[in-house]
Amino acid sequence: MEEVTTIGLDLAKQVFQAHGADSSGAVVFRKTLRRHKVLAFFSAQPPCLVAMEACGGAHYWAREIGRLGHAVRLIAPTFVKPFVKRQKNDAADAEAICEAAQRPTMRFVAVKSETAQASATIFRTRDLLVRQRTQDINALRGHLAEYGLIAGQGVGQVSKLIDMIERPTYELPEAARSMLKVLAGMIVVLDEQVKLLDQEIARRARTDDVPCRLMTIPGIGPITATALAALAPPPEVFRKGRDFAAWLGLTPVQKSTGGKQKLGATSKMGERTLRRLLIIGASSVVCQATRRGAPTGSWLARMLARKPRMLVITALANKMARTLWALMAKNDIYRAPVVAA
Repeated sequence: MEEVTTIGLDLAKQVFQAHGADSSGAVVFRKTLRRHKVLAFFSAQPPCLVAMEACGGAHYWAREIGRLGHAVRLIAPTFVKPFVKRQKNDAADAEAICEAAQRPTMRFVAVKSETAQASATIFRTRDLLVRQRTQDINALRGHLAEYGLIAGQGVGQVSKLIDMIERPTYELPEAARSMLKVLAGMIVVLDEQVKLLDQEIARRARTDDVPCRLMTIPGIGPITATALAALAPPPEVFRKGRDFAAWLGLTPVQKSTGGKQKLGATSKMGERTLRRLLIIGASSVVCQATRRGAPTGSWLARMLARKPRMLVITALANKMARTLWALMAKNDIYRAPVVAA
């Protein structure tokens, strides 16, 4: 029997599937593993390449299996799917992962450390709390509108809605008032939690070196800077800034054929949180330039003069992404380009 050189591991909660292949790609073994036997199985295997899909728990297993002397690679599920032959089952998935890992041009996902995953938790938590707060605010607005009570849009106007519930001068059925007070209480609690997380993010932005350097870019604030430091892969994973912008999904989708180039909308691949933050930051820069005027002859002024506003925002977010990669890769700070006279 040939020695196994590549193992494809299909992850699950309890029942895992391993597919071993030799250097020629021939099947060496197919094995079903229970969760508590996974590490014991890999400790008995000779050092080889172990490939997994980048899914929930993949970074944990990559770190654990890597400690046993194996070279671990994570593959995006999108790149594994073309190698699934016909039926969808665990054995077919493990075989597809193994075959994908043996391709010489395959791209892999960087394995995150425990520290990097812990740093990302604060942003996941904040996003969840903000979504819950928005849901509660929308529910409160909708219920009060049924009784003819309205207020302006925005989080800053929520206090007026809560005041309408508390004041007896506004006629509301007692059953509805008691339930609306529950919603109002949840909004207050969530708002306090979000403010605490914002304070923690601001503290990290002041003390960490990378966020401090990234905040020198116009449109990059504490939240975006610390999110980039926590969620973005190491800069050496990408060859250049354009690759980083493409990973964020800020480049157009190509639908070219027959020698004719056709570009569509942005791909929206990669990390959604970072892409959203960069779009928001670019929007603030464009809004400020629209009100106060961009420097004459600058790239932004030329774009605003001949392109739609939303297109300029997306293009600026792409430009910011490439600048961010350069600062992270070169440990430098941002220097504004000199406008030609």
